[in-house]
Amino acid sequence: MLGLFSFGNAFAQKPEISVDLNQVIEPMKPIWAWFGYDEPNYTYMKDGKKLLTEISKLSPAPVYVRTHSLLVTGDGTAALKWGSTNAYTEDTNGKPVYNWAIIDSIFDTYVKRGMKPLAQIGFMPQALSTHPEPYRHHWKPGDPYNDIITGWAYPPADYDKWRELVYQWVRHSVERYGQKEVESWYWEVWNEPNGAYWKGTREEFFKLYDYAADGLKKALPTARIGGINIAGTRTKGAIEWTREFIEHCISGKNYATGRVGSPLDAVLFHAKGWPRLVDGFIRMDMAPQLQDIRTGIEIAQLYKQTRDLPLIVGESDPEGCAACGMATNPENAYRNGVMYSSYTAASFARKYEVATRKKANLLGVVSWSFEFEGQPWFYGFRDLATNGVDKPVLNVFRMLGMMKGNRIQVRANRMVALDSIVKNSVHGALSDIGGLAVTSERSASVMVWNYHDDDKPAPDETVALKIAGLTAKKVNLNIYMIDKNNSNAYEVWKKMGSPQQPTAAQISELEKAGQLSCVSSRKIEPKAGSVSLDVKLQRHAVALVLLKW
Repeated sequence: MLGLFSFGNAFAQKPEISVDLNQVIEPMKPIWAWFGYDEPNYTYMKDGKKLLTEISKLSPAPVYVRTHSLLVTGDGTAALKWGSTNAYTEDTNGKPVYNWAIIDSIFDTYVKRGMKPLAQIGFMPQALSTHPEPYRHHWKPGDPYNDIITGWAYPPADYDKWRELVYQWVRHSVERYGQKEVESWYWEVWNEPNGAYWKGTREEFFKLYDYAADGLKKALPTARIGGINIAGTRTKGAIEWTREFIEHCISGKNYATGRVGSPLDAVLFHAKGWPRLVDGFIRMDMAPQLQDIRTGIEIAQLYKQTRDLPLIVGESDPEGCAACGMATNPENAYRNGVMYSSYTAASFARKYEVATRKKANLLGVVSWSFEFEGQPWFYGFRDLATNGVDKPVLNVFRMLGMMKGNRIQVRANRMVALDSIVKNSVHGALSDIGGLAVTSERSASVMVWNYHDDDKPAPDETVALKIAGLTAKKVNLNIYMIDKNNSNAYEVWKKMGSPQQPTAAQISELEKAGQLSCVSSRKIEPKAGSVSLDVKLQRHAVALVLLKW
């Protein structure tokens, strides 16, 4: 039974949302507590550490972090869509030389904060690549995307050395962090092998996976590995790729061992939306993203060997290029303000609903959004913070971190039905005014949003919210808000005149404005076990109504 009931769709109808704390669906997994980014060297830099500390504190469960380029050759200099660790080189005789210093500094940053790596085995070290030159790219926003595809994207010249590299890495990780810690991680091989990231054949990728998995399991038999983080999951080609990969892991000949099958402890795939400019304004589209998630679940459930495995959406975002700012991609201007935060709230509610409907073991949904060190303020990158100042979208995750317990059913007369939003997103006349609700022994919370795909002004709407099933005689009520006036450093920055060199006082003001704002706090007495209140929402606002007793 799903958490959404629709009873009416009249244009003038006042939005109404009601929840009953006794109508439990299932425990609320922290599927949102997963993040990722292209540039691994940002991890241990000033603003990277600051943001990771904030992310680690907002979640009641350990946060998982995924990043590219952990095996790429280089001196560790960070750049857009580039990173390196120099983990593997060879001496003049072709003998492997391992150097874990930079990888350690990355994983140390996570582990010290109680975070967990979703450790990506990739990309190809220069000394192992079948096409080692050119290797280092110098891509910048506006350049052709394929300019980033260089020697790191090719198969290994020696698969035995590739396997040994993975073995040595995992063995080192166990020695440094302990077996129990590394057993709590997930490992995966490569990224989007059906796209630009892999310059080999499909069979060569299966061979790459087999050798990596064999090296990992030899170092730590209980380590967990998965794949394949396919791009465009809903498309015909991606479906074929994913099915062939799963079938290879189930019954194919293992290239590394000669036996049947290959280890597969989780199924990973990607999901992306599609914003664009329509008549000069931004129009979002979450339908492709939700279709990708639905398709990934359906593929895994085709096979008895994978239908109950953990499913991880390795990247789940409104579109594909985090480092493509609004100067070169004006459709990405949604990222600075509340359109990104309301999209995130509305889409995560549907991710939960898709998983519930499909009875899927959806473990994690990676938001491919972090920070870009030393870049212009509010440049329109897909990031959670800019120069150490949090964007409104991070406050949605703060709200999700406050929602503990069991998900409960939500009745909402203006919440777009799941089938409709998966097919058409929210392109119609009405906005999507919906809710996500949870309850625990001493608390209840309802996240409410006012979302539309179109970035156009619209009148505020007042939601009549009713929370029933309360047994306490008095409750503490707090309402948190993300809108143009609250939890929004971007609007404050614009009022400052959009400075690219803000003063220390201005930065302090921006940091404060970037935190989650409580707009109402009081004690109330439920009547007949119910609380009713009006919540006024601007277009693209997100509110969290939190009750404690």
